Amino acid sequence: MTSKPAAFFDVDNTLIKGSTIFFLGRGMYQRGFFTKKEISTFILANVRYRMTGQEKPEEINKFKEAAQNFVKGHRVDEIKKIGNDVYEKYVSPKIWNGTICIAQEHLNQGLEVWLVTAAPQHMAELIAEKLGFTGALGTIAEVVDGKYTGKMIGEMLHGKSKAQAVEKLAKERGINLENSYAYSDSHFDIPLLNSVGHPCAINPDTLLRVKCHRESWEIFDFRKARRLNEFFGPFLARALSAASYIKPPRRQP
Repeated sequence: MTSKPAAFFDVDNTLIKGSTIFFLGRGMYQRGFFTKKEISTFILANVRYRMTGQEKPEEINKFKEAAQNFVKGHRVDEIKKIGNDVYEKYVSPKIWNGTICIAQEHLNQGLEVWLVTAAPQHMAELIAEKLGFTGALGTIAEVVDGKYTGKMIGEMLHGKSKAQAVEKLAKERGINLENSYAYSDSHFDIPLLNSVGHPCAINPDTLLRVKCHRESWEIFDFRKARRLNEFFGPFLARALSAASYIKPPRRQP
């Protein structure tokens, strides 16, 4: 099999501003799937996981349990329909255009472009399909007779699990990771970034920014354009979005 490079993108706060699974939960809550108490428990678990998940396994387990109960008993086709509505209403308006430009450049170069996220696999695949990407790796929920059982197949795609999933995919598809790219906003994804030859940060948190400077990794920050848009309008924001790269992705030889 021919060895080829690819580009891997985290989703939350890298591709979109916010949390994919939070948007899905919001859509389900608005359709009467949850009580206020249930959605509040889930949101709290999501926030605590994002803030402390890497350091505290108990918070990861709380979030895993909340995420499993999130879709338990619901039909796959029903959740997919809601996911499509959620994408149009919540996800699409929150997409970072600068990230799309980077991904599209990789596609134009002939690279595969994959999403890698802790969000549910079906939602990740929907986003990838909408954006014309190659595919997505997400957390896989068990399905029996067309319904979610509330159990996961394998581990939640978080931390080292993302790197392991990418390495497995690379073997299956003949991807050369040394020539590949990975993008994330979070220090939780350092294992993923370390798994490729060209690690990059998009809208990095403080710890990831420090790592980038130490390792001379490329940084892209599109939050500046978003903030200035509030003051100067969309025309200037579009110009800044195109100019806010610290360095453009390297082209393949």
